[in-house]
Amino acid sequence: MSTNSNGFKPTLGLFDATMIVAGSMIGSGIFIVSADITRNVGSAGWLIVVWLLTGFMTLTAALSYGELSGMFPKAGGQYVYLKESYNPLTAFLYGWSFFSVIQTGTIAAVGVAFSKFAGYFFPVLEMTDENILFTVGAFKIYPAQFLSIVIIVFLTYINTKGVKGGKAIQSTFTVTKLLSLFGLIVFGFLLAAKREVWNANWTDAWSMKNIISTTDITPVLGVAVFGAIAASMVGSIFSSDAWNNVTFIAGEIKNPKKNIGLSLFLGTLIVTVIYVLANLMYLSVLPLNDIAFAPSDRVAVSASNMIFGNIGTYVIAVMIMISTFGCNNGLILAGARVYYTMAQDGVFFKNAGKLNKNAVPEWALWAQCVVASLLCLSGKYGDLLDMVSFIVVIFYVLTIAGIFILRKKRPEIERPYKAFGYPVLPAIYMLMGISFCVLLIIYKPNFTWPGLIITLIGIPLYYLAVNNSKKTE
Repeated sequence: MSTNSNGFKPTLGLFDATMIVAGSMIGSGIFIVSADITRNVGSAGWLIVVWLLTGFMTLTAALSYGELSGMFPKAGGQYVYLKESYNPLTAFLYGWSFFSVIQTGTIAAVGVAFSKFAGYFFPVLEMTDENILFTVGAFKIYPAQFLSIVIIVFLTYINTKGVKGGKAIQSTFTVTKLLSLFGLIVFGFLLAAKREVWNANWTDAWSMKNIISTTDITPVLGVAVFGAIAASMVGSIFSSDAWNNVTFIAGEIKNPKKNIGLSLFLGTLIVTVIYVLANLMYLSVLPLNDIAFAPSDRVAVSASNMIFGNIGTYVIAVMIMISTFGCNNGLILAGARVYYTMAQDGVFFKNAGKLNKNAVPEWALWAQCVVASLLCLSGKYGDLLDMVSFIVVIFYVLTIAGIFILRKKRPEIERPYKAFGYPVLPAIYMLMGISFCVLLIIYKPNFTWPGLIITLIGIPLYYLAVNNSKKTE
């Protein structure tokens, strides 16, 4: 097998890359977050609008990243694009946020979701007071957290043995969960859809309300509508995130100039269609209040119980375990390539920039594993992810703005694929992303300043890393 200039083996084809996009996107969010969205917007029409807006943003961003991936088909993806568009500091701030919270926090959250739903089969894994192993200060430690760590360690180990093992897991589990989700949607419409439920949900479908409880409903009027949409999209954006992971492994993709852009489009399109259809199925099976107040926000469990009866809970539990296992494999596989590229630039631990005999960055994989495992134990990964939704979108906006910058700054670079709808669609994405961030600052400040602080901590770390790199030269 040939290797590229960085020593990576290009072994992943278009199908593999598409499965990484789709598999990294679909975790547990689609099964859960519609409850919170429904409480925020209070109507069927606006629930679907939130998912359509998220889908539009995701597809637009993915199509725009196609141009960047064609220009810079290197390991590191978004980190590389930011460095080329702006400067090494901007790229480092992204890489630091990615390592400290964005990727590792997502790995932790997805790992714990696997364990929580395994609790349907093994009650000891339920995160209840009677299952607490021990308490450390304010932290409660459950067996589910240890199972999450075991899963993360296992998938990390598999990925240290070369990209082929990770590829096999990713393709198998992603195909399985796509077919499972599609099956759930079809069975929902065929076996459990009720015309009276659908009609009731779509009565007054465009009157936005904040549903605090079944008896406490507040109309949302004026500019507050935009705040409610922004608050709702925190969940849907998290559920649709990680589509850019395929750009991090460009060094291992065959014909990356073509296949990365195409896989971004195909993967995000497939997932967007499935997400919208899943929510339409929820609305055909469950009354709006049952979506808003599903036990533990597990909307898919409530829907599945309507479709399959009592066994429905276990059907969804298995689906989520398959989904989260495959999702974490994609996240773990891709994330380490960012730290590898940072180390090559002299701004991360030196060992992270080395490949093992299987042509993968083993040290970087284990470093990611340690941070994700610590976040599993902290129990604070959910809070951290809420905090960084703001930062994630800021970096997406900056990256897409980089297309405009590079068209002026580097017009001579070959662009085998150009951003679809340029300049209109990328500009619309940027406006929507900026609006989302501004609305979060106004209406959900607790989602913004902590993530900003985490990112800004990276500034002194960057200069320390640069100085240390100069001393060791």
